[in-house]
Amino acid sequence: MKNLRVYDTTGKLKKSKIHVLIKSLSIELGFLVSNLEINIISSKAILDINKTYLKHDYTTDIITFNYSNVLDQIDGEIFISIEDALNNSKKYKVSLSDELVRLVIHGILHLLGYDDLNTSEKKIMKRLENKLLSKNNFGLL
Repeated sequence: MKNLRVYDTTGKLKKSKIHVLIKSLSIELGFLVSNLEINIISSKAILDINKTYLKHDYTTDIITFNYSNVLDQIDGEIFISIEDALNNSKKYKVSLSDELVRLVIHGILHLLGYDDLNTSEKKIMKRLENKLLSKNNFGLL
């Protein structure tokens, strides 16, 4: 997938696996990738992004920016905090690799127009996320 770029500040991520994951998700969900950047960054970096662009003064596990006006054509960026992903993996008793897969799936769903701002939207998104995670459960580390 030539329009997918992965930046990993940890140096541990298997970038080829992310390409396979995105290809699998594109087939399952019926989207094309116009342009997609997936960035694995520090919690400090995601805090800076959250403050600068979203005016939130806290860290988070994932931030997505959608630049597309077409729901089945992805043009966007996904930022994942490796420290927050690690904390989530411990909290939910899953491997860091599985948590990263979940976060990539979560980011793709956001780019396709899914949201989790209220309880009913969160339920729909979580159900789909879990379904996709069970189908695409392989290591990214």
